[in-house]
Amino acid sequence: MAGTRTYLELSEEGGGAHKFYEVTVNGTEVSVRYGRIGSAGQLKTQAFATAEKAAAAAARKIGEKVRKGYAPAVQGQRAARSVTRRQVTSAPSTARALAPVIWRFRTGTAAFGIHVDEDRCWVGNQAGEVYTVSHGGEVLARYRLPDGVKCLVADDFWIYAGCDDGTVYDLSSKLPFAAYEIAADVDIFWLDIHEGVLHVSDRSGGLTVIDHEDEFQWSRSGAGDHAWMVRRDERAVFHGHGRGVTAYAPDGRGELWHTPTTGAVLFGWQEADAVYAGTDRRVVQRLSKATGRIEATYACDAAVYSCATAPGGQYVFAGDGASSVYCFAQDGRRLWKLGTGSGSALSMQYLDGRLYLVTTDGSLACVDASEAAIENAKDGQVPIARDVKSAAALPTYTPATAAAVATVATVPDSGVVVECVQDGGRLRVRVASAGFDPSWNVQFPRHIRQAGARYVVDAVHPAAGGFYRVRGEIRRLA
Repeated sequence: MAGTRTYLELSEEGGGAHKFYEVTVNGTEVSVRYGRIGSAGQLKTQAFATAEKAAAAAARKIGEKVRKGYAPAVQGQRAARSVTRRQVTSAPSTARALAPVIWRFRTGTAAFGIHVDEDRCWVGNQAGEVYTVSHGGEVLARYRLPDGVKCLVADDFWIYAGCDDGTVYDLSSKLPFAAYEIAADVDIFWLDIHEGVLHVSDRSGGLTVIDHEDEFQWSRSGAGDHAWMVRRDERAVFHGHGRGVTAYAPDGRGELWHTPTTGAVLFGWQEADAVYAGTDRRVVQRLSKATGRIEATYACDAAVYSCATAPGGQYVFAGDGASSVYCFAQDGRRLWKLGTGSGSALSMQYLDGRLYLVTTDGSLACVDASEAAIENAKDGQVPIARDVKSAAALPTYTPATAAAVATVATVPDSGVVVECVQDGGRLRVRVASAGFDPSWNVQFPRHIRQAGARYVVDAVHPAAGGFYRVRGEIRRLA
């Protein structure tokens, strides 16, 4: 069997499994590549004492997959299949007045992903487009990913996009790169990242946790289906699904609490001491992180698609399936309800007196949420929203490939050298520059790793889990 390759696929109708499994034997080495059909997948290589033992191990692996329903196939004949997206409807708003929208950027198709920081706003839509826009309403950058963007999340400096091709992309550098490849049998609904550890909630109501080396850590089947919420902090993982919210210990060793909510959870938000669950029963509920007790309920007039808070939970905002947006006092009193003018808000975030929405019609809208602007809006006095246009000459950044990585001959003064090393059956990356722990692994794009290759990065930062994270541009050292 030396020098042979066996390629298998399992593709079920009705949105079931759609994955491949490839085994290649080269002498005493067995390489296994697996993942979603149409993706590059994950690669693992294992060495054996003899070619005969390698062949026997490969035969066992193939036999196990065949017994599970995999069958020989021709690579490329089946097309990639997008993972499930929430099928949302958006009715006209029943609010009597419109929100005071300062500016609006129309991306062209429904947008689920949003992140707002001190420097810019990020929006990701179902066409796989991600834009950054200044707070003043100027388009700064455009990225093109292979499939629809599920969500955008921040983990300190790093910005990640969960994509419908089953990959999580790091958008923190000039070129996006694949940071995590989700297991082929996990249909992502939402994700969160904390200290480089990925948490994925999925279609079946499950929760999967993957570490900085893109390796499985732990999972839970979940108490309910369709898990649209996962939030993580230092104390726990908060998982929202069809039967409420469940909190797990960060290491997965136990359930801390479970609280049934009023309706199935469709969105989640967190503050330091509370999590907020928006549900299909027209409410947002605030739960104590420590005990799971429901501390307040915020009543809307339609199913809640998104929610957010002002710092400390001073105000609670919600977007419903009828194109309305709400603001509540901390104790649950409704302060106002206004129409978005741009469809239903699928995600939202508040910053410095402004509420940012991404909607079913693909808009990123900036709403003036100050008391004066809201009072004027209630009286029918709203500004004329400025439509933001994307510059025709704006470059489009697509995911980096090994071939696209620039090569440099020398190390810049501020650069850090990292090196790909073989560690058993895995290809790891370690820091080669002085002043760093040489035993720590570096979180590094898997698809550009090559044994023995050295790379220069702008900086590496230690993470709590005992590894380094790359920051800035990645260049290959000649």
